[in-house]
Amino acid sequence: MTAARSIRNSADVEAMRERAPTGMRSEIIHGALLMAPAPRASHQFAIGRLLAALDRALPLRRGGSRPTGWLFLLGPELHLGEGPDKLNPDIAAWRAERAPSLDDYPIEVVPDWLCEVLSPSTEVYDRATKLPLFAAYGARHAWLLDPDARTLEVFALDSAGARQIARLDGDDIVCAAPLDEVPIELATLWG
Repeated sequence: MTAARSIRNSADVEAMRERAPTGMRSEIIHGALLMAPAPRASHQFAIGRLLAALDRALPLRRGGSRPTGWLFLLGPELHLGEGPDKLNPDIAAWRAERAPSLDDYPIEVVPDWLCEVLSPSTEVYDRATKLPLFAAYGARHAWLLDPDARTLEVFALDSAGARQIARLDGDDIVCAAPLDEVPIELATLWG
């Protein structure tokens, strides 16, 4: 992830974000525009397989007297805090009772869980900037998925930041917080 420039004028940052080249993802954090290449096919494959497995096992059901399941969104635009910070996690999820409306755009509800797919160009940014930022906004769980290293790292988030609670690799079958009722066979994510 590279900062285009540190610009104080939010209108200039917004204009630069709108003009981001095709194939670049952009986020605004603390008023700075950050851009990175779109994910490679192996990363898209891994995140797609993970999303499909989770959504199949924990589908959102809003009918009836009590909503159940989770709302999983791929690459949602989140506007959080003052400014606001504009973030696009690879996957974000909310428990049914906290889930935003499917008509909300941008989403201003902090996710309960998020997952970022690591790549050489985004790993430092995802670890050092985004995890602590999501923790500060009140997200409680995060996963970092690395298709190149074939690893899944599980984090608990709180006001102190991000604390790794598990690192799983290879062909392990994973049951990890907060989605620990869903066994995930890591080998299916690597293609």
